[in-house]
Amino acid sequence: MANPVPFRRLPAEWEPQSGVQLTFPHAGTDWEPLLDAVLPCFIRIVEVISRFEKVLVVCAGIPATRTLLQQAVADNLILVEAPSNDTWARDHGGITIEENGKWVVWDFVFNGWGLKFPANYDNLITRRLADAQYLNAEHRYPGLILEGGGLESDGQGTLLTTAECLLSPNRNPHLSQEQTAARLRELFGLDRVLWLHHGYLAGDDTDSHIDTLARFCTPDTIAYVRCTDPSDEHYPALRAMEQELQAFRQVNGAPYQLVPLPWPDACYAADGRRLPATYANFLIINGAVLVPTYRVPQDAQALEVLAAVFPDREIIGIDCRVLIEQHGSLHCLTMQYPAGVV
Repeated sequence: MANPVPFRRLPAEWEPQSGVQLTFPHAGTDWEPLLDAVLPCFIRIVEVISRFEKVLVVCAGIPATRTLLQQAVADNLILVEAPSNDTWARDHGGITIEENGKWVVWDFVFNGWGLKFPANYDNLITRRLADAQYLNAEHRYPGLILEGGGLESDGQGTLLTTAECLLSPNRNPHLSQEQTAARLRELFGLDRVLWLHHGYLAGDDTDSHIDTLARFCTPDTIAYVRCTDPSDEHYPALRAMEQELQAFRQVNGAPYQLVPLPWPDACYAADGRRLPATYANFLIINGAVLVPTYRVPQDAQALEVLAAVFPDREIIGIDCRVLIEQHGSLHCLTMQYPAGVV
């Protein structure tokens, strides 16, 4: 008799969580020239999350990191010493699914966003956490190259993603779009995959991760970045992305409730490079939503828009201007685990 097909489900981010993982910056990461500037941002994120749930911090040295985080809620702080190349836990962290009523952490291969950056240490972090029993879940290797920033789940069988990222030739070149979708359906128990074929941010090096562009807020609501300036280089691609979102339908055939996020004033690095500022990179945690801000006039409007979308959660702005200097933001730094896992 054949084995029964397991029931699998990829939880939505707004479901109850046990904790959030971060990987702390150190002098051996790309943050080295900006370390003094970026540490306060990391500290602020950890302190805020620790008010609501546990924070699992992977770091280069526990005593020094504990000193930096002395204002965090001590009972909710877990420090784990492990080598790391960088700090983007969303992409090197494990992805948790429910399988037949139990938790499984998928440990996907992380290859530095399609072989752009070294990732040999980052790719081993989930294994180290599992081996040391920090994760109360079965640990498995699905054998795909995949990053958490490329996936958005409604918790009910629908996945939102981008073709630019998941079909990148330096990730899983042996799989077609149809084969990739079939594998995702199998691993995450999906009914369907919604593909965006447009949308990008200048300065982004993830190949258009979905968490920089469009996010599920409820099963029927998607917040997305909208550029309203026809003279902006992003306008054509983001207008095409908006039209794709407008054409998507829920399982019941109804259109999604689409919530446009404000378009921040352009932010630039010292050398003139445009940086990928996006309000879509918010993090939903127990009782709150952490929203990246960039010291631009649109920050206040972004907080107001998301407060209307999440009326039962505290909306907390986090100054993330320094984060985009390394081409990521708040959600990119974090990976949540469902209740019972950490």
